[in-house]
Amino acid sequence: MTSGVNRVVVVGAGFVGSSYAYALVNQGITEELVLIDVNQEKAEGEVMDLNHGRYFYESPAKVWSGDYHDCKEADIVCITAGVSQSDEETRLSAVEKNTSIVKSIVDSVMASGFNGIFLISTNPVDIITQATWTFSGLPKERVIGSGTILDTARYLHMLGEYFSVDPKSINGYIIGEHGDSQVAALSNAAIGGKNVMDILNASDRYMLKDLEKMAANVRDIADVVIEKKGSTYYGIGAGLAKITKAILKNENTVLPVSALLDGEYGFQDIFAGVPAIINRQGVQEIIEVDLNKEEKDKLASSIEVLRSAMKPLPKKT
Repeated sequence: MTSGVNRVVVVGAGFVGSSYAYALVNQGITEELVLIDVNQEKAEGEVMDLNHGRYFYESPAKVWSGDYHDCKEADIVCITAGVSQSDEETRLSAVEKNTSIVKSIVDSVMASGFNGIFLISTNPVDIITQATWTFSGLPKERVIGSGTILDTARYLHMLGEYFSVDPKSINGYIIGEHGDSQVAALSNAAIGGKNVMDILNASDRYMLKDLEKMAANVRDIADVVIEKKGSTYYGIGAGLAKITKAILKNENTVLPVSALLDGEYGFQDIFAGVPAIINRQGVQEIIEVDLNKEEKDKLASSIEVLRSAMKPLPKKT
């Protein structure tokens, strides 16, 4: 990683990559931004479009279409490239295709002399993040997946609408797989420091069944968006920008990302979505939130889903 000007390289200039790139320059998060895509003209077109808005950005970044040599001086390489999920597929169904794609990318990035942080959003993100860690040889804290950051944002948005509260005033997480087995840690959710379950018990207005339905909606909402517009990208682009800002600004922000569990929650050697302190070093520390028995059992099931899907992947040596 460089110690002066911040540089972010985005590999994959599709909907997610370009949305992430726009969020970065629009928010002034990085000084240098490089786009790499197998379709070089697509990357060049995105760069032109981003630069045409340079006049309006608060802190204009230098943006260009590059190649893997640009990764040597990068602080973060974000991989968004891969086969998109269709409306007939689950995130897990793209494992083999996207693992192959990402291995080629990681090998090329590491060959440049890259020594920064990998940020992964390619689905299935937990599995692809684990594969990136294996292929790269980097320490666990410097390989981060977007994990359940978008699921959590959707969850807090829905909770905010239900309780008529700004989502930023709610503390709560979706954990486990970014996929069908994800777990809403409802027993730990709080509004202004007051536990949501206590709010339910003290009011006839709010019902547990409504929140359980909400958790199911969070799990399935991506399919609804895909059916309506083809794919999801604005939300995850903003989420990736949030993680990037936490890294580059050394914020020590707690975010639900895909990180390697090393005994936390009782699991070893598996990437899953969990709250973690994010700073310039990457994952500083995983936060273990209190879960009730039902949530612990659901998390164990979610971890097993991920382990089964990861069996064909090479093991870390």
